[in-house]
Formats: sequence, C-alpha cells, structure tokens
Amino acid sequence: MTLTRGGFRHYDSDRGVVLFTMTNVATEVSCAISSAAMDDLDGSTGTKPGQREEQFLRHRDRIEERASRKFVDAELEGRPPGVILRTVDFR
Repeated sequence: MTLTRGGFRHYDSDRGVVLFTMTNVATEVSCAISSAAMDDLDGSTGTKPGQREEQFLRHRDRIEERASRKFVDAELEGRPPGVILRTVDFR
C-alpha cells in the first residue's frame, strides 16, 4: 500500500534534514529528506534554513512519491521505523 500526503514538520539544522510525515491508512509515518538531496532536486547549493520549507513544497510531489516507493519496498530506518531520503534515492 502506498503512502498518502501528510504534513511538513520543520527543518532540523542539526541533522541537515527536512522532517515531514506521510500516512499509511490511519498511521503516521515519519519521513526525512536530506538538505543535499533537496539542493540536488533544485540544482542549487547552500539553501538557507528559512527557505527549506518553500524548497520542500516546490518538490513535494516528487519527494512524496519517492518516500512512498521506499515504504512499499520496506526500506525503513530508525526507531520508530521511518523513511529517510538521500541524494542517491533520486538517481
């Protein structure tokens, strides 16, 4: 089963990731995408922290499609298990 759209949480500057959620039926799934992966999607570098939400929203469809695919393929990480997207996931 694929995931459905959740919500943007925030940019975690300590980890260099944007945290967001998706939903599997009625269960929230924690997800993250690295800053490097988002910059690669944008064809840019050094996006400022205050611009990360806008950057995420511009690429949201592609990011969520990839997160859903990783979920279906059971490529989960962490505790509780969630989806983490990196640059390599978009190649």
